[in-house]
Order: sequence, then C-alpha cells, then structure tokens
Amino acid sequence: MKKLKLELENSQEEVNKELKSYLPKGKGLEKKLFDAIEYSILSSGKRLRPFLVLKTSELFDVDKKRALRVAAAIEMVHCYSLVHDDLPAMDNDNLRRGIPTTHKKFNEAIAILTGDSLLTLAFQVLSDVLTHSDPKIRCELILELSKAAGSNGMVGGQMMDLEGQNKNLNIGVITRIQRLKTGALIGFACNSGAVLGRAEQKDRFALQGYAHDIGLAFQIKDDLLDIVGKKKNIGKAVKKDEKFGKPTFVSIMGKERAEKQAEYLSNQAIKHLEIFDDKADILRDIAKFIVERNK
Repeated sequence: MKKLKLELENSQEEVNKELKSYLPKGKGLEKKLFDAIEYSILSSGKRLRPFLVLKTSELFDVDKKRALRVAAAIEMVHCYSLVHDDLPAMDNDNLRRGIPTTHKKFNEAIAILTGDSLLTLAFQVLSDVLTHSDPKIRCELILELSKAAGSNGMVGGQMMDLEGQNKNLNIGVITRIQRLKTGALIGFACNSGAVLGRAEQKDRFALQGYAHDIGLAFQIKDDLLDIVGKKKNIGKAVKKDEKFGKPTFVSIMGKERAEKQAEYLSNQAIKHLEIFDDKADILRDIAKFIVERNK
C-alpha cells in the first residue's frame, strides 16, 4: 500500500494544481463567491474520483492533460454535491474534512451559489476543445456525467436518502440508494478513462463491474466508519446515521455482516480487472484500500 499512498499524494497535487487553474478571480461584489469556491474545492480530500479517472485513463494510454481535465471536472461535481449535502435543508453538517462547512464559513446563500458554480464549471471544462479534439468524445463525457450526477443518478439517490429516513427499508432499496448517490459518480470516473481512450466494449464492461462493486464497498465502509470511526480521522461528526434514523447497510445487516460484504465486494471488484493483467494493479490496490481505510 506504500506505492498507492505515494501515487494518491502525487495525484492530489496534480489535481489540486489543475483545479486552481480554473478558479474564477476578481475583486468585485462577487469576490465572496470566488473565495467560497476556492475554500470548498481546495480543502483536503482523498480525491478518489479524480484518481480513478487518471488510472483508468492510463489503461488506454490517454494523454495526461486530457485526463486531468476530466479528473478536475468530476471533483468539481463531487464538491458541489458535498456543499449542498451539508446544508441545513439536507444533512445539516457543521464540519467537513475537519473544517467548517461552506455554509458555516460563509452563509447558506453563498454555499448554494458555490455549489451551482462548481457544477456548471465542470461542464464548461468538459465542453472545451482542450478536453478532447473530437466533439463526439466531449459530448459523450458530458452526457455520461449529466446522467451520473442528475435525477437518475447522484441527485436521485440523495432524494431517496432523504425520503428514507425513519423508514424500514430493505437491503435492495438501500443498495439502490447508494448505487445512485455514491456509485454513480464512481461509475463515471471509471468509465471516463474508457471514453477518452475509445476503449472496446469488453473493457468498458469490466470497468463498469469494477466501479459497481467498489462504489458499494465504499459506502458500506462509510457506514461502518460512522459507527466505529473517530471524528478526528474522518473530519466530520460520527454516529449521525443512527441519530437521524437513517437506514444504512450496517443498520440492516449488522456490523459483522457489513464488514464481510464490503470485503466480498472488494474481492469481486478485483476479479473484474483480470482482463487488464498487471496494468490494473493500482486499481486493485484501490479496491483493497477502500475497505481498509480509517477515514
């Protein structure tokens, strides 16, 4: 895992540098918005989704500059979702990544506009000719991210999550919620490398299976960390799911079964990568890391 840790750190630096290059600048009345965008997007984070974009792109020898643009775009969408997710109307969180959430640092109105700005900036980046010279590739990236982030993807999953509080949901419904809320963006991250590289269908299917399994494993681990994790490691409040009556994999399956299921999904994800031989070793390490992490 030492190699993975080093690669994650290097990737974080590259992605942060890329993100900085897109930040709006100005000293007018909109300056507070620009400050909030920078505050939200450059706070410390795993940058897992951008990392997946970069590493799946390497499987198909994609130009690094193009991959970095897509990596930045998906992180913008992810950060927008966190800013809105933390709002009082949703999860009402005061802490994110160990620092005050955007609406606490600034205010609710600025937080809403920050999320709106990050979402639209992501599509501005993808639509630019610098992302790919072929307009068909750019349109496919835009289409796939729109689906992953929208009402049939992440946003739909968030709605189901809100509606499911204090209700007795079965494991099938919980799985669908998290497949949309968490898994959809992870799915796009893995698929985008294949899109940029004009990958064959068999390669895309393999990455789709991998993304599906690590997405669910990631959410199960998040649910477990909410129970056994430490606030100083996670960077946000713990034991919130139980407090607000939120059904999770852990509340339905129990801690031990949830741990075994996460491990099973991690192993299944690794099996999907057999088609890529040793070129996908770093993706195999990611599948293991997801269930072994403590934050």
